[in-house]
Amino acid sequence: MATSIYDKKQFSLVDGTVISAAPLKIKYLREFLDEFDKIKNAKTDDESISVLVNCALVSMQQYAPHIKTVDDLEDKLDLPTIYEVIDIAAGIKINEKSEDTVKSQAVDSGSSWENLDLAKLEAEAFLIGIWKDYEDLEQSLSMAELTATIKIKRELDYTDKKFAAAMQGVDLDKNSGNQNAWEDMKARVFSKGKATDGNDILALQGKNAEKAGFGIGMGLDYESY
Repeated sequence: MATSIYDKKQFSLVDGTVISAAPLKIKYLREFLDEFDKIKNAKTDDESISVLVNCALVSMQQYAPHIKTVDDLEDKLDLPTIYEVIDIAAGIKINEKSEDTVKSQAVDSGSSWENLDLAKLEAEAFLIGIWKDYEDLEQSLSMAELTATIKIKRELDYTDKKFAAAMQGVDLDKNSGNQNAWEDMKARVFSKGKATDGNDILALQGKNAEKAGFGIGMGLDYESY
């Protein structure tokens, strides 16, 4: 089955125009989160909503560039749709019917750059060499796309290193313990701690045995001492 990094969603303007949207590219997400950070100082729901309106306006740079001002935004989108937009843009969920304040809902589900070394991640992705500069990269990728790109790059880098090592007679997986660690852990789980590693016959129980085509619980018995 085909998979996707993210799902595109749609929202409608008050005139019926349907806009297809996806998570914000990093360029716009930076500006969005800088604006969103101001909600921490909001004292009322009205102030919180004002911050979210500005966040939605930032999102329009990607979704509907012809909407350039707050007045344009308020003419084109009602409040429930604004909440839809900030959810699509950055995963910030607001429920109008909730008894919680808009601020508390936004802060609880909101994002930030804290504990994220974005510069390091972008530098790693940039080494692929398909972007002319970092601004080009940030205009091209959302955080989900950046993460997926780095993940596959690391996997390919490791495959290259593994091949080069194999040419020298070295098994990187074996030496690092990566090859068997997962199977050993599964063996311990299936045997309830009795198996020492993935090759232990005590690991062949239940569903694990069924997958192997035989084993304990599939016609092969054993005794514990």
